[in-house]
Amino acid sequence: MAFPGLAERVAQVRARIDAAVARGGHGQHVTIVAVTKTHGPDAATAAYAAGLHDVGENKVQEAIKKMAAVEVPVRWHLIGHLQRNKVKALDQFVLLHSLDSPRLADAVCAFGLERGRAVDALLELNLSGEGTKGGYTMSELLPEAERLGALSGIRIRGVMTMASFTATEAQLHRTFAEAREARAALVGVGHPAEELSMGMSNDYEIAVEEGATLVRIGTTLFGARDK
Repeated sequence: MAFPGLAERVAQVRARIDAAVARGGHGQHVTIVAVTKTHGPDAATAAYAAGLHDVGENKVQEAIKKMAAVEVPVRWHLIGHLQRNKVKALDQFVLLHSLDSPRLADAVCAFGLERGRAVDALLELNLSGEGTKGGYTMSELLPEAERLGALSGIRIRGVMTMASFTATEAQLHRTFAEAREARAALVGVGHPAEELSMGMSNDYEIAVEEGATLVRIGTTLFGARDK
């Protein structure tokens, strides 16, 4: 069997999430997005068998290849950067977590209008200030939120952020709390922004304490990734 012990690891993660929800006091429902990047299609199949019906992939081409080999009805999330020339691939995904620039937003909107159904997306926020990460800064958020309100081909369902890998616990809390405030700001200008995608294998409990509704977990579930 691929990924032995996966069901037990899923149960442990769910228990930790439940405890973190209780500590945080936000009362939210949390969905685990099983990150299967660099693993084969069997990771998505195993995730589904273990009760995880949401699967995250970083790269469009890798994901499309896997989709053809996965027979169970997982919900595919695109969590990595999307190039504008690949927006048509969004038809295969339930949610884009990484809407990181106005130019990408315009391309995604155009595709949503073309297919006659708005694309569900999360605004990616760069709250750590790291140059290696994409996304909007807090100062860019509200002007862009106002602009996106007029784009009917895209539906802003919330925000996504990644904390710095070197952040202290206090810095993690601050980053994730800021993302929660950003989501509230989106709601304030009329977006249906109920989702907070934040937290990975190393920091998901703190993210959940701060209100995460989607956690992106790979290594904890599947072990170290293939190179």
